[in-house]
Amino acid sequence: MKFPSFCGTTPVRVLVVLVLLLQSAIIGRAQDSIVCPSCSQTMPGKFHFCGNCGTSLDGVAHMDGPMPAAAPATAPKKDSLISFYGHPLEFGGKPEHKPGSALSDKVLPLAPETPRPPPLLEIGQNPFLGSGTISPGFTLPTGAVWQPVFLLYGTARSAFQVFDNGIQQNTEWVSRLDLFGNLYLTPTERILVGIRPLDRKGEYTGYRYFPNPDTLDAFNGNIRTLFFEGDFGELFPNLDPDDRYSLDYGFAVGRQPLSFQNGIMISDDAVDAVGITRSSLFVLGASAVRTTALFAWNELNGNNNAPENSSAKLFGLFIAADYPKTTLDLDVAYVNDRKNDGLYVGFGATQRIFGLINSTFRVNSSFALADESEAVSNGTLLFGQLSTTLPHGKDIAYVNAFWGIDNYASADRGPDAGGPLGQTGILFAAQGLGNYGAPLGNRANSAIGAALGFQKFIGGTDRQLVLEVGSRTNTRTPQFFAQSESTSIAAAARYQMKLNAHSVFIADVFVAFPEERDTSYGIRVELLLKF
Repeated sequence: MKFPSFCGTTPVRVLVVLVLLLQSAIIGRAQDSIVCPSCSQTMPGKFHFCGNCGTSLDGVAHMDGPMPAAAPATAPKKDSLISFYGHPLEFGGKPEHKPGSALSDKVLPLAPETPRPPPLLEIGQNPFLGSGTISPGFTLPTGAVWQPVFLLYGTARSAFQVFDNGIQQNTEWVSRLDLFGNLYLTPTERILVGIRPLDRKGEYTGYRYFPNPDTLDAFNGNIRTLFFEGDFGELFPNLDPDDRYSLDYGFAVGRQPLSFQNGIMISDDAVDAVGITRSSLFVLGASAVRTTALFAWNELNGNNNAPENSSAKLFGLFIAADYPKTTLDLDVAYVNDRKNDGLYVGFGATQRIFGLINSTFRVNSSFALADESEAVSNGTLLFGQLSTTLPHGKDIAYVNAFWGIDNYASADRGPDAGGPLGQTGILFAAQGLGNYGAPLGNRANSAIGAALGFQKFIGGTDRQLVLEVGSRTNTRTPQFFAQSESTSIAAAARYQMKLNAHSVFIADVFVAFPEERDTSYGIRVELLLKF
């Protein structure tokens, strides 16, 4: 026999063993003994299970008695789909009980504290992710307690890359630097300022080898990020000391990055905007609902990644709701422009299928309220993502697909954000560095396509290899972006390797076969530094 389910804890098992031993002593029956094959503990011969680890003792030889009859042979159980992933569960059935092994009596010391990589500059008494005594800070008249800490950190990227789209080759060495100063006032309030001194409006500092060799100069001192974010209830706790009136409204104001519908509807790293968010709303039958109202008045670029349009204004309402088995997103945005007014609606659902497959499905539509153009047009984009972690490891397989009906347009896209299909895979993604384009393009104009990929982790997670194949075909001649979005198939590989706690080496290669152009190919190597 095995332990029943109510005997799952160690104290209960010990109690069961003591009761059986006491019963044996009272009855006075002589009995042989048996040694558990899992933990080597000696048990009375009458036991059918190990009192120490729960292992079945049926079929194990007794030390002072005859071998019990062997259990009748049974047909091997067929693996189900879920058992392939390491969970022996038949559809509609219950998981098999597998007794665990005994706990070791060996005393293990606490693991040593992992050294914290220091930022470029840190000022304050409470180091970020540090250990030790927490400084009490100071109290404002509003009742808020501030514990200021200033961090200087950033990311540097430098790449040599060759990209040939079948019409023209481009060979260049380009660099990008994202430098941020983060003043933490509390865990919910901060001021963030950021500059990108090596690139400006989609141009990057470096050297162009082909065509027309020349130095590339995009040096600038423009502030690309400057915003304050916080929580109203945390800034003014004296207004509601007993927390009765739900004053916890998050907000952010200033030049800030925006991304909605996973970058399909909006993807821009520098927009002048103000947003107010209310979290933990218990409505619509959800466990939590988050709602954000947004107004943006400057640095908007439209769907065509054009330089900022100072006349455009964006109004948005973005809702996310958590349910037991899915998370739903409903986003609506309206862009008011003198020539390019547009309405944008997006719906998304993210969930796990059978507890094994990560899935996301999105439907986004755009409506031009005046004449259509590259900045705003009519269309719908259907998008789906499936991925799963393969059994007995961390490797990931994924398949992503899209269907662009007519000429879907995003509400806003930054100069280096590319088109709305970047989440399809590395064959569709913009690099955000130089003129290395997406091998299969990333516009969603009258096209259908997919990518199938495999991510292999090598030696832990410090090295990884991504292999991907993909294709796209036009359902009709696109009205916009037709030259760069032709029917094509392609294959790509990416290798990433951690060099140390601050640096990563990246190598990309691809080949594509466009229907209306010569073979397209590309290769690039990049050094990424985080500090």
